[in-house]
Amino acid sequence: MIARDVEVDLFDTTIDRRVQSIIALNQPVAIDLRLLMAAAQDQTAARAHGDIAVNIAERVVPLAGEQAFLDSTRIAEMAEISSIMVRDSLDAFLRQDPMVARRVLESDDVVDKLNAVIFRHLVEEMELSHERIRPAAHMLVLTRHLERLADHATNIAEDVIFLVEARLVKHHAQA
Repeated sequence: MIARDVEVDLFDTTIDRRVQSIIALNQPVAIDLRLLMAAAQDQTAARAHGDIAVNIAERVVPLAGEQAFLDSTRIAEMAEISSIMVRDSLDAFLRQDPMVARRVLESDDVVDKLNAVIFRHLVEEMELSHERIRPAAHMLVLTRHLERLADHATNIAEDVIFLVEARLVKHHAQA
């Protein structure tokens, strides 16, 4: 993950330059301009996905040997939903599919609820056992990264709806 982050950063710079060039040279309007706006914003989200993936990978070593504790939480479920959201948001963008984008928006609420449930569970574990503080702290950081991953996927989904339907649905407004 860490090595691939450099590749993501290079793609980010390339897309930025291409979008700027197209806007400067072609003066796009309507859907073409919305596509460029969405592409510019979504490449930022994709770069953030790469950065977050690196941050998640960095949690692996500190959590080695804590599988039973991890299994006592719903982190795996949260990770799976967040991963699906990323895949679906990118798929929605490539296919310009607002229905898939709306499904991503709905999943964000599930991830937020899981985050709250896991947070409460980990705090309780830390209160019960001093030995749980360190792994629980790493898990709290992990859940924060997963929640941010889902948020960036949501941003891409919102951009898809804007691109296809010319409707702003940021913050789930009238999705």
